[in-house]
Amino acid sequence: MLKLSASTHSPTKYIGLITALTIALTSAPYAAATVKKSSPVTTKKTASKQEESAEFAHFAQWKEVADFIDQMVVRHGFDKAELIATFDQVRYVESAIQLMKPAPAGKPKNWKAYRARFVDAYRINAGIAFWDKYTDALNRAENQYGVPAEIIVGLIGVETVFGKNTGNFRVMDALTTLAFAYPDTPTRATRMEFFRGELENMLLMARESRLDPFQFKGSYAGAIGWSQFMPSSIRKFAVDFDGDGQIDLLASPTDAIGSVAHYLSMHGWKKNLPTAFPATLVINPDNEQDVSKLSSILGQGLRANYKLDELRPVATTASPDATDNLLYGLINLQNGNDPTEYWLATENFFAITQYNRSYFYAMSVIDLGKVIAAARTK
Repeated sequence: MLKLSASTHSPTKYIGLITALTIALTSAPYAAATVKKSSPVTTKKTASKQEESAEFAHFAQWKEVADFIDQMVVRHGFDKAELIATFDQVRYVESAIQLMKPAPAGKPKNWKAYRARFVDAYRINAGIAFWDKYTDALNRAENQYGVPAEIIVGLIGVETVFGKNTGNFRVMDALTTLAFAYPDTPTRATRMEFFRGELENMLLMARESRLDPFQFKGSYAGAIGWSQFMPSSIRKFAVDFDGDGQIDLLASPTDAIGSVAHYLSMHGWKKNLPTAFPATLVINPDNEQDVSKLSSILGQGLRANYKLDELRPVATTASPDATDNLLYGLINLQNGNDPTEYWLATENFFAITQYNRSYFYAMSVIDLGKVIAAARTK
C-alpha cells in the first residue's frame, strides 16, 4: 500500500487517497480488525444478497445525472467522457430506497424499544473488549479533544458494533441511487441535495486515490468504516491518529477513535460538560397557553439556547449538576403508550446529534457508553 507521510503532507489533502487505498484493499466487511489486507477475502455471498435488488439503470442517460456530470466537469475539471462511462456502470439499489423510507404511520415511537436494540449484552461485552484493547488511544483522544472515552466507545458501538457491521454496498451505487431516486418523502429534495454532495465528495476521493470508485464499500447510505463517516466527513474530519502516515477508518480502529473525537470537538463538544439531566414537566396539561409554550420549547431545534430560569415554568430537574451558567434544550423521548421521558440536554448532547439528527440516537450513544464504563469497573 502506498503510504504518505503525515509529517510532510496535509492529512486533509490526502484523506481521499489514503482512505480509498485502504477500502480498495479491504473490501469485505470487518468482523474483526485482524483481517489481513494482503489476503484475498471472498465476499461473493454477502455481495450477491445485496446486489439481488441492484440493477443497471443507465444513469448517465438521466437528465439530472447529465447535469451533475456537467457540474463536475466545470467545478472540478473531470473528464466528461470518463464520468459518463462511470455512471453507465452504476447500479440502482432498490434496497437502499426501501431502507430510506420512513416507518409506517400510526405506531408511536418507543425510546425503550430503540434503546434495547443498542444497549444489549453483545454490544456491552464487545465494548468492554474494545475499550480494554484501545485504552491508550481512547485516553489520548480524550486528552487531545476533550471527548470522554465512554462517548467515543458508545458511538462506535452504536454505529458498527465495534467494526463488525461496516457495510458491503458499493458506495457509488448507494449514493447515486439516493442522490437521484430518493423515495417520495416530505424531505426528498433536501435529502437528494445532501446525497449529491456526498456523491461529489466520493468522486473526488476516487480521483485523488487514482482508484476505481466502485472499489469503495460501505453502508446502504454510503457511510464508510468503523465510524461510518460519509465521504465529506472523511475529507474534513478524519485524522491519522495511529501516526502511521495514513488515514484508515476501515482497518484502523485507532484512526476511527481519533476521528470520532475530532468530529465531535469540531461540532460543539465542550470538555467536562455533562450531556443531559432527567427533567419533570411542571405545566398544566389542560392549560392551552402552557401546552403551547411546551410545544415551542420542544421545537427549538438541535441546539441548547435556554437558561434554567427560562425553562423552570415548563420543566425542572433535581440534578445538582445542572447549573445556572449552562445552556439547555428540552428534549422528549416518547415511550410508545407509556409516559414520555423529558430531559434537559446540554450543548454536548446536541453535538452528538450532529452525527445523527436523532434524540434516540444521541441518548443511545450516551447510555451504551455509560453501561460499558460501569461494566468495566466490576
